[in-house]
Amino acid sequence: MSTHRFIALAASATIVYAMPAAAHHSTAMFDFDKTVEITGTVQDFQWTNPHTWTNVAVEGGDSAGIYGLEGMSPNYLSRNGWTKRTLKPGDKLTFAVHPLKDGRKGGFMVSATLPDGTVLYNLPRRPETSGELK
Repeated sequence: MSTHRFIALAASATIVYAMPAAAHHSTAMFDFDKTVEITGTVQDFQWTNPHTWTNVAVEGGDSAGIYGLEGMSPNYLSRNGWTKRTLKPGDKLTFAVHPLKDGRKGGFMVSATLPDGTVLYNLPRRPETSGELK
């Protein structure tokens, strides 16, 4: 094999193997140093890869609007008791959220509290992501 062909093959292999890492998006848009609480009505819960997505309608005051909440993957959540039917349209819930840094309505869901007080964790329970408000 010629040197040029070997270099081209090596470069191609490097690019192909690096693609999966580059395909996963960043979480830099979320403020993981801050946790806020929102209460609202689930509009929809999307059980999709690579991350779940929940739209929540919040009423009243300056916080009113539709919040888009990113969650962990269906694979992760299913291993922690969640199903695609865990959150249903019309459910009125309280969410702990790492908000978006730019102030838009949304963030990364830490947990969801059901009307009966059951807390469903979306992130691993660590002191910095326990759902406790800071």
